[in-house]
Amino acid sequence: MIPFRPAIAPARLPEGYTLHQEPDGFGPSGPGGLAERISDELNQLLLACGDLPRSPERWRATLERSAWYLRICDPQGKTVGFLRTTSDQALNANLWDLLTDPADPGRDAVLTALVRTALGRLRRELGGCSISLSAPPEAVAALSAAGFLLDPGGIRAMGLPLRRP
Repeated sequence: MIPFRPAIAPARLPEGYTLHQEPDGFGPSGPGGLAERISDELNQLLLACGDLPRSPERWRATLERSAWYLRICDPQGKTVGFLRTTSDQALNANLWDLLTDPADPGRDAVLTALVRTALGRLRRELGGCSISLSAPPEAVAALSAAGFLLDPGGIRAMGLPLRRP
């Protein structure tokens, strides 16, 4: 998908939901630290989405290498949405791990908020870069509404899973 980059209105989350924007990695490590807590929450989200969990060390390395990430929590404080970004800070940005809890009643709004917030931030910080992402099928509507084009001009992306099914 390639973005057309139209101006998009900020997304509204359901009442009680909170958006957290983390600029630099994921905080102190160690038992009971922020890194461990967030990796547990993200692994629960991965499992809910039918994916495999990652070790706290893998999450720490992944997030430390990300430019920033977005996390959305429901009114009870549970992480129900996540998206992270990497970039060369010039020409390219990649959106990774677009995750939303399938059981969350606000899932569509969470997905829309993640996409719009990420695109708004990229527009402000890296206005001329190209954006690529891998997204689940339920994200196509939100991405299309934000101006992404699916397979423009017949160009199709390919990916290689790094783990066995």
